[in-house]
Amino acid sequence: MSGGVDSSVAALLLRQQGEEIAGLFMQNWDDDEAHARASVADGSTPRATECRAEDDRRDALGICGRLGIPFHSRNFAREYWATVFEHFLAEYRAGRTPNPDVLCNREIKFKTFLDEARALGAERIATGHYAQVAQREGRWRLLRGADADKDQSYFLHQLGQEQLAATLFPIGHLPKTEVRRLAAEAGLPTAGKKDSTGICFIGERDFREFLSRYIPAKPGEIRSVDGARVGEHAGVFYYTLGQREGLNIGGVKGRPAAPWFVVGKDVDKNLLVVDQGTDSEWLMSRRLDSEGAHWIAGAPPAGSFECSAKTRYRQPDERCRVTIKDDGCARVDFESAQRAVTPGQSVVFYRDEECLGGAVILETDARIGERLSQWAA
Repeated sequence: MSGGVDSSVAALLLRQQGEEIAGLFMQNWDDDEAHARASVADGSTPRATECRAEDDRRDALGICGRLGIPFHSRNFAREYWATVFEHFLAEYRAGRTPNPDVLCNREIKFKTFLDEARALGAERIATGHYAQVAQREGRWRLLRGADADKDQSYFLHQLGQEQLAATLFPIGHLPKTEVRRLAAEAGLPTAGKKDSTGICFIGERDFREFLSRYIPAKPGEIRSVDGARVGEHAGVFYYTLGQREGLNIGGVKGRPAAPWFVVGKDVDKNLLVVDQGTDSEWLMSRRLDSEGAHWIAGAPPAGSFECSAKTRYRQPDERCRVTIKDDGCARVDFESAQRAVTPGQSVVFYRDEECLGGAVILETDARIGERLSQWAA
């Protein structure tokens, strides 16, 4: 029970089906502990996330009371720090852009949370994710949610057979509009509650300000792809490929009045590289190499196969060929060039409605790599 409308309706539907259920609220972030661990802290950062967590806990408790089911609450902040947040920081320090939601699902929601639920006597867990589970020929399959705009299978691609066998997604077959209608019809106070967005532990805070508490600012040069200095950045860690906001590049003499985008980073030289144009050639790639891939079935469909893939959430499916290397890593060749494929993010594979698995992106064949190598020579 997260205190949102999705988990509220998931509980409502299970209750209506006669299932014996209990609500378990988890807190994954503790601002006080985070401040104590921060390498840089000004002591004035508002406790926005902590306040939101208490509001969510109160809403979750209220829903359980209305449905007449037991309520439990657990604090997993230490586990979250050790398994998700430390990795998040390490990735940013390396100049990559991690996706903490993927790791949170694997390490916390479908591991720590599942273990705690079993300790309470539960046989299975149910969540408000927009995804579906099906079994075919003795194998559990992860399917997209019926609402294409809300489908969350991308964030669940690291789950395996054991987790799927123990999981229900009661609202996965419903559109969001129907979920809210059911909540309102049942008089649930979360019916009109705003969806949470962004990274959970940052809340309403400015991302760069938050990250600077753990990775101190280190100003450096912003350079265009032709080598000209066009500005100064606050630290390459704070930027990601394709980013437009926060560059603060004014009018540059001899350049068109067009927006600038991040197209590359050199962490060792503390250098940020930019170019003009949303679809700059320096942002495009047709191939990526990944870290070791995870397969929901336990193994890839074949050593080499065709499927579709996403390299970011909400991206349309892109046709590709996946080749599995001897070490379990994947090479992915796309039929068409892809924009801003970002190391640290996940490439997730699909066949029709089934999510096959995925992997963390390691590198691409984007031409900016050649330019950075030339400058380093």
